[in-house]
Amino acid sequence: MAKPNQSIFESFANKATAFTGSSPAFIGAALIVIIWAISGPFFKFSETWQLVINTGTTIITFLMVFLIQKAQNKDSKAIQIKLNELIAASEKASNRIVDIEDLTEKELDNLHKFYEELSDLAESDNDLHQSHSINAAKNNHEFKKRGRDLNGASED
Repeated sequence: MAKPNQSIFESFANKATAFTGSSPAFIGAALIVIIWAISGPFFKFSETWQLVINTGTTIITFLMVFLIQKAQNKDSKAIQIKLNELIAASEKASNRIVDIEDLTEKELDNLHKFYEELSDLAESDNDLHQSHSINAAKNNHEFKKRGRDLNGASED
């Protein structure tokens, strides 16, 4: 059912995406290929016969690329919004990572490196359920490290 605020293209794209991902669409495409292959001997496997399937599949593929990209963009945006909601709702999560999809590739790489460090810190914890936010992780680790150094220093 199309929503009243959807454009004609968006409504068409949603219906086309749903249809092209269905079993009837696959069966239809398979039947076209089978009929084309069976018709080969009648057309003596001519260049025109080959050109028909090549042209048809090229046009369909070209149009489907844009349709698939539109569907992926919409799904990606919805997933990002859901993740942002989870981040915003979590007390221990850093709100700084909301909308990180707008960062540059280099900024994302730097953030990824930080999370690798965070993972290393978490692996060194005795408590598997210990949680760290971006801001608290290093401070917490340094605090623990100072405590171990103080305990180790007092035992000397």
